Amino acid sequence: MSVSGTFDLRLHGGKAPPWLVSRMLKLAEGIFQVIYLEFGEIEILRRLSDPIWFQAVSNVLGYDWDSSGSTTVTSAVLKHVFNKNDLGIRAAGGKGKRSRSTLNEIDQLCEKNYDADPKELKYASRLVAKVDTSAIQAGYNIYHHMFFFTRSGKWAVIQQGMNIDLKSARRYHWFSGNVKSFVVEPHSGVIGDRVVSNVMNMVAYESEEARKVSVEIASEPISNLRKYLSLIEDSKQTTLTSFIDHSFKSIKHCKIVLEKNINWDALKVAYETKPSNFEQLLAIQGIGPATVKALALVSEIIFDAEVSKRDPIRYSFAFGGKDGVPYPVDRKKMDEAIDLLKFAIEHAKIGDKNKIVALRRLSIFMDKNFPQ
Repeated sequence: MSVSGTFDLRLHGGKAPPWLVSRMLKLAEGIFQVIYLEFGEIEILRRLSDPIWFQAVSNVLGYDWDSSGSTTVTSAVLKHVFNKNDLGIRAAGGKGKRSRSTLNEIDQLCEKNYDADPKELKYASRLVAKVDTSAIQAGYNIYHHMFFFTRSGKWAVIQQGMNIDLKSARRYHWFSGNVKSFVVEPHSGVIGDRVVSNVMNMVAYESEEARKVSVEIASEPISNLRKYLSLIEDSKQTTLTSFIDHSFKSIKHCKIVLEKNINWDALKVAYETKPSNFEQLLAIQGIGPATVKALALVSEIIFDAEVSKRDPIRYSFAFGGKDGVPYPVDRKKMDEAIDLLKFAIEHAKIGDKNKIVALRRLSIFMDKNFPQ
C-alpha cells in the first residue's frame, strides 16, 4: 500500500462560495494542464490516488485543509476541469445523488470518442463502492464517489464516508495500476482522523480464510445459513457480535437483527450461480453490508475462520512523525509531492498573484502537516 496518513477531516456544512470555486477552477486547469503535458494522464491518476498529494492539491486550490468538504469540492472542481479540457481523463460521479448517476455518466462519456470499455469501468465502479460499503465496515457511510478514467481504461477512485456520531470523515483512494485484487488489500491509501475499533475488514490479508468460507456458505442452500445462525444463538463465542451494534447485549438479539436485514433473494442467486471467489460473491446485486456481516459472523464463530478487525487506515501524521512515531517521516515522498506541485504552479498559465497565493498555501500546508 502506498502512503496513508491522518488528517482531521471534520464534517463541515454549507457550500463553497462562488468566488472560491471560480478561483479553484482556474488554478486547477492551469496546474493539471502542466502535469498532463509533462507527465501524462496515467501519472495524474496515480497522483490522485495518493491521499497526501490529493490533500495538498485541495489546499493549494484554496480549500480548508482540515475540512471534509475538501474532498467533495475539490473532486467536483477536477471533474469539471477534466471533462471540459483534453487532458486524457474523464470523471463521473460525485456527492450524494450525483454518486448514484456514476454508471450512466460513464456510459455517456464513453460514447464521446473514448475507447475504454464502459462495462469494465462500471464493474470497477460498483466493486469499489461495494468493498468500502460492505467488505469494510468501520461505521463510515459512503456518500461521495468520484470515478476518473482514461481512454485506455485505466481508472482511479476517490470516495469518502462519514461517521455522524464521531463528526469525522475518512477518504478511500484507489488506482487500477495498484489493484491486483478488488478484495485483497486493494487501496492505494485510506486516510482519516482516527483508528476505529470493532472494524470488520474482509479485504485484509488475514481474512483470506473467512472470504473462502463465506463463498462456500453462500453457495449452499440458504437454509444452511439459517441453521448456522441458530447455532450461534446458543454459542458462548461473541467474537464478531461487536461488529453488529454496541447496544446489542446478546447473540440471540444479533441473530434476529441479522436475519431481518439479510438479503435472502441475493443469497438465492449466489446459491444458483455458485460464485468461485469472494469478488464474484460481492459483485452479486443485493449482497450488501448485512449479508456480508452475517457470512463473516458464521465464518468466524462456526467455522473458526479469522475475520480481521484491523482498521485499513495506517494511523500516522501525514508522511510520518518527526519523532519517528508511529512512522518515520518519508522525506523522499514528501519532497516528490511538493516538488511536482511547485513545478506545475510555476509553469501554469495563471496570473502572478494566483501563483504567489497558491505557493503560499502549499507552504502553509507543509508547515501544518510536516513540521521540521
